[in-house]
Amino acid sequence: MSASRTERLLNLLIALLNTRYGLRRSELRDKVYHDTSGNDVAFGRMFERDKNDLRQFGFDVETLTERGWSEDDPATTRYRIGKESNRLPDVQLDPEEWTVLLLASQLWERAALGSAAKSALRKLQASGRMSEVELPAGLQPRIKPAGQAFDDLVNAMHAGHPVTFRYLAGSTGKEEQRTVEPWGLGSRFGQWYLVGFDRARQAPRHFRLSRLTGAVIILERERYSPPADFDVRKELDRLPELPLRTAVVDVREGRLLALRRRALESVPAAPAAARPGYDRLAIQFRDPEVLAEELASYGPDAVAAAPEELAAAVGRRLRAAADFSASPVPEYSFPPVRPRTARPRTSEDQLKRMLQLVPFLVHNQGLHIQEVASRFGVTRKELEDDLRILICSGLPEGYPDDLLDIQWENDHVFITQDLDFKRPVRFTVDEACALLTGLETLNGLPGIAEGGTLESVTLKLLAAAGQEGLRAASLAGPRIGPADAATHSVVRQAIESREQLHLTYLSPQRDKVTERDVDPIRLYSLDNTWYFEAYCHLVQGLRNFRLDRIEDVRPNGRLASVDITPGTGVPVKLFTPNDDDTTVILQLTRQGRGLADDYYAERTAELPDGGLVAEVRFGNTAWLPMFVAQHGGAARIIAPAEVAGAAQDWLDASLASYGG
Repeated sequence: MSASRTERLLNLLIALLNTRYGLRRSELRDKVYHDTSGNDVAFGRMFERDKNDLRQFGFDVETLTERGWSEDDPATTRYRIGKESNRLPDVQLDPEEWTVLLLASQLWERAALGSAAKSALRKLQASGRMSEVELPAGLQPRIKPAGQAFDDLVNAMHAGHPVTFRYLAGSTGKEEQRTVEPWGLGSRFGQWYLVGFDRARQAPRHFRLSRLTGAVIILERERYSPPADFDVRKELDRLPELPLRTAVVDVREGRLLALRRRALESVPAAPAAARPGYDRLAIQFRDPEVLAEELASYGPDAVAAAPEELAAAVGRRLRAAADFSASPVPEYSFPPVRPRTARPRTSEDQLKRMLQLVPFLVHNQGLHIQEVASRFGVTRKELEDDLRILICSGLPEGYPDDLLDIQWENDHVFITQDLDFKRPVRFTVDEACALLTGLETLNGLPGIAEGGTLESVTLKLLAAAGQEGLRAASLAGPRIGPADAATHSVVRQAIESREQLHLTYLSPQRDKVTERDVDPIRLYSLDNTWYFEAYCHLVQGLRNFRLDRIEDVRPNGRLASVDITPGTGVPVKLFTPNDDDTTVILQLTRQGRGLADDYYAERTAELPDGGLVAEVRFGNTAWLPMFVAQHGGAARIIAPAEVAGAAQDWLDASLASYGG
């Protein structure tokens, strides 16, 4: 990162904000850029890039011309930035509204727009001191990461670029290349959908993200404009739910207890009788691809007999997984330390942070420098670098008292001269979408959606976000209300009162029902799938339980005996890390690379095709063949050899059930 570029952008911003008449290009070149190269073409390109960068930060650079003169004449064209048009209005929130807003901002913790939500929250904290609030005990709803395709589509949509990708059409079963102008992204029926204008068909179309079979390519040289009144939630609400259908599945005797409990009492006629050693079951479904993903993971223990569409979908996933597993192992090398998931810091990132830092310090005088660094997610050294650039920035050809005055003596930070940066910049589109979509997603969450707090904070943010807030209608999150509100309520009350619970729990991996006493710690969700983390006295360790697999739960009359404070994020592992865990090397395609974050890879190595090699620790490797089959060609096991061999045997046996 070039520190000089950050300083140049900041000084250009200060100069344009502090002129009423406007500054000519020649004045800016001399006073801000200090450019004496004489190369007008190179300087013109640099100036245009800098203006575009400032616009991306939320500042409208006004172009003023003398009457009768053209904007093409640099000698008569002046530039300035209005001080009010780019600032975030003051937003006053009461403690209940802050509580709801904090929950909404944390929904994106491990998903796209997570950094935008944090940035927006810092701006609100800078516009007025945040009330001292406590989040509901142990309640942490989350939006499940939707993968790299989601991130790419959000970026393209907000920048106004069309995209192209390969897509498996549900109506025809054919894979085709599509070029689409993305209008909106939303969740419906537990799936993420893209709504956009299909250029080949010259009509709006819906695309389910799970049917994308290739990477999303952003056509950055092309632009488009979406319909002015487009609302993706209303559009997806018109999408009819798929009809309920019945599948015929042969299940190995004594296996797959969870699947058996979903079976209908009567089985419709099928072309052939159940194979020896199997029971024939009838399973209801709506989407063949969703059921195919589940059945593929069961491998030879479950075979789809009808309809043919379902059997073909399972076979396609298994074949893709087998082909990927049999492909040559790529060359890779892990770096000594796993690289940070965030992209490398750029001048744009640093300037955006500094523009939030000044108003934050104005409203939070005297904070310890380490606390400030933690609030902004940087190291102390990075923060001090920011502060040093700030105190060297000011008005062109100004005096020392025209500079920003920031001091951090005794490790406590004070700002006494802010050059009118005390109000944060208005929300970007990403920031407005992250918060407003998060608030909408909280609808239906017990204990939060009741009353008028959710509506009032939404209206305040819409008013503050302005035009960017209106564009939040292009994004709609999933419904996160729990399917079993009664179970959710029992667990939540036990967490608040520190009571112990007695569970009757179905474990699909072990394929049996167990009873156990647990000390509940926190409730969390990934979309509308809810879990609770607890200390399990049966195994004497932390475990995570899915609410929809709980057959019975009730307080056992004892108080929780283990005092564990939950972490701030989603549980690090879905098992308790131990010294005897197995280190597994996975290869993930570009579509499947998000699995590295889902399973908290300890090291990753980038591949030329956009995929990853990831090193992940697992306490139990017996289920990994199911994992490979489920993801249908997006993941494979490279090492250990015996685990990779077990997965290959599992896939071979599974394919044999479908005729190879």
